[in-house]
Amino acid sequence: MTADTPPVSRRPSVPRALWRALRPRHWLKNLLVFVPMLAAHALHAGTALQSLLAFAAFCLCASSAYLLNDVLDAADDRHHPVKRHRPVASGALPASLARLVSGLLALTALAACAYYDALLLLAVAVYFVATVAYSLYLKRLLMVDTVMLALLHTLRVLGGCAVTRIEPSFWLLAFSFFLFLSLALLKRHSELVNLHRAGKDKTSGRGYATADRQPIGMMGMMGMKSAFVSVVIFMLYFNSANVLKLYTHPAWLFGIVPLAMLWLGRLWMLSFRGEVHDDPLLYVSKDPFSLVVIAACAGLGAAAL
Repeated sequence: MTADTPPVSRRPSVPRALWRALRPRHWLKNLLVFVPMLAAHALHAGTALQSLLAFAAFCLCASSAYLLNDVLDAADDRHHPVKRHRPVASGALPASLARLVSGLLALTALAACAYYDALLLLAVAVYFVATVAYSLYLKRLLMVDTVMLALLHTLRVLGGCAVTRIEPSFWLLAFSFFLFLSLALLKRHSELVNLHRAGKDKTSGRGYATADRQPIGMMGMMGMKSAFVSVVIFMLYFNSANVLKLYTHPAWLFGIVPLAMLWLGRLWMLSFRGEVHDDPLLYVSKDPFSLVVIAACAGLGAAAL
């Protein structure tokens, strides 16, 4: 190679590209299946193993949906400053292989659920159908996409309820929906802020314009209000009869309220500054401040037992 010869860019191997396309970091979201077990204080080996099975099934279905989504979005992703590096969009992973693996993962998850438990199969099947509908069409509809993302997270919680036979709490489902609606709106808001900085006016393959990022616009207004509603729901739960049954010292739970407001308010401020460059849940998993707040909330919950 001469001095004038440009360096050859090396693509990752197909197995490595496939592993990236499965998005194993996003499996963190499937830890939500353990929430019913923790919320109901059903902490024993049986519920832990059942929740672990649900976790595996949701991971397989989620990765199946990610592969399908990347195949369908490849053309739009190639025009995105970040998503163009995804394995399918960049050409590192053949679309035909991505479709094949997507189908195999979904069939494996559904077959395992069918063998183990019919109710878990129902929960996972509904989740998978919803993710496919999201990938095929719903993600392109204004506001429908963010509501669907919130519902998909809530379906993970319901999957944990299904496999453990723990009756879902109204408080838990309401809190989950509004919290994850806020985070879904924050995700879109962060994308719009970063696109605006890149000089673009509209998202590719989505129903949003960068003007929606403004604090007085739809995205910021609804996202922050959803965050506040989720905290209000927790405060109402704090005064419910369920708390007296589950906790010996429930007053400690009140300390979670200002911490939750601090955490959610900070996330939205960082989004307005354009400092959230990742999926909010993945950002939180790497953010020391968020991890400290989560640990403090867990400590308060333990003190309330």
